[in-house]
This record gives sequence, structure tokens and C-alpha cells, in this order.
Amino acid sequence: MTLETALTGVNDHLRGVLPPEIFDVLEADRRRARKTEFAEVGTKVEDFELPGADGAPSSLGELVAAGPAVLVFYRGQWCPYCNLTLRTYQQELLPELTTLGATLAAISPQRPDGSVPVAELEFPVLSDAGSTVARGLGLSYPVSAPVREAMETLGTDLEEVNGTWELVHPAVVVVDRDRVVRFVDVHPDFVTRTEPAQILEAVKSL
Repeated sequence: MTLETALTGVNDHLRGVLPPEIFDVLEADRRRARKTEFAEVGTKVEDFELPGADGAPSSLGELVAAGPAVLVFYRGQWCPYCNLTLRTYQQELLPELTTLGATLAAISPQRPDGSVPVAELEFPVLSDAGSTVARGLGLSYPVSAPVREAMETLGTDLEEVNGTWELVHPAVVVVDRDRVVRFVDVHPDFVTRTEPAQILEAVKSL
């Protein structure tokens, strides 16, 4: 089963369990065209230091010290599509990346104490509270009023969770040892994600 197929299954499940008026708002948002200038291949990423879920900081320089880094930007622990993606990357991607000498790290706007159930993951999970790093790559955007109302109805207060009503487009950014972007794949449609095979191909091409 591809990641796309699994994510479509999650979306079909939510269609059946969420109130129709809430699902329709979220569905319209995922299909809304967004004109944003994302980071491009060849862009040099400024070094950054972000806290992990356990509070221990990690820098981009550390992540690329021994090889390229695969940075996975995700919306948050509350997002079922993100959770499925991270588990899939751990199972299907992490062992291959380790063999290739590459590092995998996940980054979300959530505060460190709520970013992910870290016991399930074996790679760094970093908190970009305020979306400073994501904004620098063109991945951050403000949540619309209808989506904010829908999320609050479902019990998700992003201002409490993230410190701001901003979200990030799910994305995979591969950075080489010189902190230069060598691959980038952004998904304004938050139900879709980068397939593990695509990421492996990008890393192997370095």
C-alpha cells in the first residue's frame, strides 16, 4: 500500500465521522489554491536550533554534520494525516536513510511538550514554535476564519498548541552538508504527502 492510499483511507474515515459542515470546511481548505513562494533547490538554509520534544535542542548544523538531512515539516500531533506519515517514514524510510548516512528529523509549530508521542519515534522531533524556520522556507500560512472556527469546534486551539494561529504546509526538504536545499516537495493539499521512495531517490542522487 502506498502512503497516498493510506492517507486517502484516513480522509474517507474522517468524512464518515466528522460533522458534515466541519468536514466540508476542511475539505474546501485543502483544495484551496495558495500562491506562495516556497524555498527552491539551491537555496541555502540558515542554521537554526530548535528544542526537541524532550526539551533538548538540535541544530541544523548537527543534523547535517555527517551527511544530508531529510527535514519533514508537519502540521502537528493533532493531525491524523501527519501521524500516519511519520509512522510510515519511520518504518519505511528511516532504516534506508541510516544506511545511506542521512538523518531524518520532523519539525512542527507545536510547543515542545505536545509535538508528538515521542516514544513511538526513533528520530528527532523538533518544535518550531512561532514557525520561524517554516516561515523562512515559505511554508507557514495564517489559518482562515472558517477553518479556525471548525478547528475550535473540534477542540483544537492552535494559539494554545502553537502559540499562533498559523499552520505549515506539509513538506519534505532535503538539505546537504553545506545546508543547501537539494530536494523540496510541498503539499498545500494537506491530505497528500511525499512518498518514501521519492525521498530515497533524492537522497541517493546526492
